[in-house]
Amino acid sequence: MHRYSGSTAAEREEMLRSLGFGSMEDLFADIPEEARLKRPLDLPAPLAEQDLVRQVSALAAQNASLDEYTCFLGAGAYDRFIPGLIKHLVSRQEFLTAYTPYQPEISQGTLQSIFEYQSMICELTGMDVANASMYDGATALAEAALCACAANRRAKVLLSAAIHPEYRKTVAAYCRFNDIAAEEIPFVNGGLDLAFLKDKLDDGIGAVLLAQPNFFGVVEDVAAAAALTKGTKALLIVCADPLALALLEAPGRQGADIVVGEGQALGNNIAFGGPYVGFFAAKEKYLRRMPGRIAGLTRDVEGKRGFVLTIQTREQHIRRQKATSNICSNEALCALTAAVYMTVMGKEGLCEAARLSLAKAHYAYDKLLKTGRFAPLFPGAPFFSEFALQAEEPVPELNRRLLAQKIIGGLDLSKDYPQLENGWLLALTEKRSKEEIDILAEKAGERA
Repeated sequence: MHRYSGSTAAEREEMLRSLGFGSMEDLFADIPEEARLKRPLDLPAPLAEQDLVRQVSALAAQNASLDEYTCFLGAGAYDRFIPGLIKHLVSRQEFLTAYTPYQPEISQGTLQSIFEYQSMICELTGMDVANASMYDGATALAEAALCACAANRRAKVLLSAAIHPEYRKTVAAYCRFNDIAAEEIPFVNGGLDLAFLKDKLDDGIGAVLLAQPNFFGVVEDVAAAAALTKGTKALLIVCADPLALALLEAPGRQGADIVVGEGQALGNNIAFGGPYVGFFAAKEKYLRRMPGRIAGLTRDVEGKRGFVLTIQTREQHIRRQKATSNICSNEALCALTAAVYMTVMGKEGLCEAARLSLAKAHYAYDKLLKTGRFAPLFPGAPFFSEFALQAEEPVPELNRRLLAQKIIGGLDLSKDYPQLENGWLLALTEKRSKEEIDILAEKAGERA
């Protein structure tokens, strides 16, 4: 407590006097004596800038980088190509703030970027309205469950066991503290068990939650699930991969009521798990029950186009008991990145990235099966850019062998699904080359 930098002793004394304190000890008088540090902080000595850069660079070199390693790991975070133009645009100083644009007269650029993001999410999902973004895909799905139960005044949801395990845990936590029961629907050959769903559906179910594609990469029959839920007036919530929607039919046009998901694949870096951006879109009838905020297009008194925050059903703006959510911030910069990415890629670019992912995933699937060391975990199930195999050897050992070759292998499914012993989940994106896939098959096919 006796070492301070950035000011002289005289300046510190003047600061203390202006605050009405005679010493630094007086300033910290409210801190109990037993809680005070009685020694200097255990920090290294200061370094010259060039020495500091050298030391930090050496520390950074101990990390594995996706510039050096070939990544076949997905499970919610994807190594996709991000055009350089995106970083250039989103790094502009007018965008580098997480602060809410409360004053529309000086925030038109930010509000328009949110509006454009919302519009593109609606087009991808087939929904009527989208909000300005959520924390991430997991909280978006959990908020959707609460929204659905509030809309039809029911207190139970059914969710597919083939949804991302961490998303399911988030939904369960939200439901538990909102007096909502959550029951899992098992999967059959990697997809939603529609027969089980049909038996469980009744007038007490508020929503059915599924993923498209699901955690195993399997493409679900959204239309069939929608047909079942429609009879009981339960809402169908789909947690979708936005890039997959460039090829697959929009869930909104298959009968979904709410579509949510994770937008990391839309131009955002993997970044060790965050920050990410959850998208939330719904039919117009659920507009006022949606969490977060919505930017809208309007006209001023002179008829000029302008953008404003039109709906803000969060507790900071209305009475707490009437708020739809206590999520008080959107991921504005990540949402902007997604909007710029979708704009730069365009419809054709998004479709091409999705087609390449699809083709490369199926090529890798066939190559790995031909090694004789793997078997399909879900034979015949349709998949997009991820697929699950059953390995002959324990997955941790397989991944260790690959890592020694600078290849990041797939996810060990047995961690979250003990019944899927030696289950190996791999992800292919447009970045993976034929040569990289061939090397993966060669090295994975070798016997330890």
